[in-house]
Amino acid sequence: MDRNDVELVREETLHQGFFRMVRFHLRHRLFAGGWTAPLDRDVVLHGKVAAVIPYDPVRDSVVLIEQFRNGIYAAGDPQPWSVSIAAGMIEPGESAAEMARRETLEETGCTVGRLEEALTFYSSPGGSSQHVTLFCGEVSAEGVGGYYGVAEEGEDIRAYEVPFPETVRMVDEDAFDNAISIVGLQWLSRNHKFLRKRWT
Repeated sequence: MDRNDVELVREETLHQGFFRMVRFHLRHRLFAGGWTAPLDRDVVLHGKVAAVIPYDPVRDSVVLIEQFRNGIYAAGDPQPWSVSIAAGMIEPGESAAEMARRETLEETGCTVGRLEEALTFYSSPGGSSQHVTLFCGEVSAEGVGGYYGVAEEGEDIRAYEVPFPETVRMVDEDAFDNAISIVGLQWLSRNHKFLRKRWT
């Protein structure tokens, strides 16, 4: 089935801020035939995101960042600082690759060389429109460390280097609390030997 199998009756804006939340009044076709009863579905319109695994193939390490995250705080988590890979919203007129390079520099201080598009996916399709383009970016992690982010946006980001095998252990030991980082580092673990050989 495709979009032609959905009937949108009405779209209602519930909130308009940094994110927009809408309520769709709709119905859609059933696998067994016929249509659903009228449904009300709330969705947060996040826009498009790019994420980058900043990988140094020479040192065989990954640059990770840590920062305060509103969603984790709102969930009541006792540890609302999150360790992750670089990611951010794609600005109007900006390509996913351009954003990947910009955000990596802003959040880690690293300049991206070669850029490998890994995957595209929806992060939480049941209630969000957020679509992610995931890249692996070639960086030099030598001398990485310090505090980054755009001050006007209230960002306070710590960047640091982690050996690749340690990132695999961190995933296995549930050290990451966000899907984008888990997906990204799992992708790197599957493609690590091929990518490192090609980039070195």
